[in-house]
Amino acid sequence: MTRKTKQELIAQIVAMLNAVIEVENEQQITEQKSFAPVEMLTVKECTEAVKGLSEHTVRQLVAQEKIPFIRTGQGKRGKILVSRAGLLEYLGGIA
Repeated sequence: MTRKTKQELIAQIVAMLNAVIEVENEQQITEQKSFAPVEMLTVKECTEAVKGLSEHTVRQLVAQEKIPFIRTGQGKRGKILVSRAGLLEYLGGIA
């Protein structure tokens, strides 16, 4: 194999790798654009968002892991944040 042939092959490989990198970057940008922030509510905000829902009921749903939530802080003293979409989806499935 001549030196010129090797250089041509290397140039083709580099061009293909650059094309693959560009496609991957475009896919990552598209994925990042489609990401929507999740609205999180405190227990009290949940009761305000859904009329007739009590704080006790929200805490029970969290304890039974029926709605998506996160606990901020440490241990059982941490504030409970509930996904608004998850809460409404759960309550919509009940009705």
